[in-house]
Amino acid sequence: MAGRHSFEELRSRMSPSARAKAEEEALRLREEMDLVDLRRALQLSQEELAQTLHVGQAAIAKLEKRTDMYVSTIRRFVEAMGGELEIVAKFPRHSVRIRNFSEIKRRESA
Repeated sequence: MAGRHSFEELRSRMSPSARAKAEEEALRLREEMDLVDLRRALQLSQEELAQTLHVGQAAIAKLEKRTDMYVSTIRRFVEAMGGELEIVAKFPRHSVRIRNFSEIKRRESA
């Protein structure tokens, strides 16, 4: 295996500041994902998600490319992957979870 090194070996060669920066970036990436990245991280195919949502695979592909959509659409997408959508408003000194959107689900279920 000439020229190949394990991740641990490469990581051990990094400076402490480079390791800290890499860890910070990894945390950021776990907290911030596009819908397509989230679906892939959960190891779901577009077809599997389409079956759950009772739509065609092409609809999932189109949805993943959109930059603007209804909150209810995002909520259904996230719930189909087994998650729960929360909307949080972040301010300099605090964050507030917006409840209006969790009530949409209750009204739709009734």
